[in-house]
Amino acid sequence: MVSSAYSEAVLDFRRRKDAHFAAGRGPVSTESFTGLTYYPPDEAWAFRVPLHTAPDAAAPFTLDTNTGEPRSMSALGTVTVALPGGERTLTVFAPLGEEQPARVFLPFRDATSGTQTYGAGRYLDAPLTREDGEVWVDVDFNMAYHPYCAYGEGWTCPLPPPGNRVPDAIPAGERLPDAGRP
Repeated sequence: MVSSAYSEAVLDFRRRKDAHFAAGRGPVSTESFTGLTYYPPDEAWAFRVPLHTAPDAAAPFTLDTNTGEPRSMSALGTVTVALPGGERTLTVFAPLGEEQPARVFLPFRDATSGTQTYGAGRYLDAPLTREDGEVWVDVDFNMAYHPYCAYGEGWTCPLPPPGNRVPDAIPAGERLPDAGRP
């Protein structure tokens, strides 16, 4: 069951993103832009999970990209989320040199990639919370979005590493406009 406050917060974020794109501050042509397409908000796809920091978190990690131009980030650590097919451990990233980032970057592919969502995968920018000596990651798949390269040429987008390619369908967040309703 989705709480109305949670659902409204997700819908408000989506309205603001659409307005940002409609104002020409995104990767789409404003002439034909009528808004992005999303799955309905579902709080079941939102998780607060502990960050398991990698021992070598400051070391550069090279992510492949759609253009072949490598992108270096820090593999900050991992998070484990309970998906319908079981628990999945995913790597989260931060910009190089950020020792205590406010959020982490989580690129992923799932069973919807290529049919209902962008084939190369989607992204999450997940906020970090520090409480009682622990670091928590708010992994909310309702906030998953397509990278700019999904909208056209000229963008270099990191691809999800093999460990972030999950067999489960994650019907949450942004989806392709012609994918139909879930």
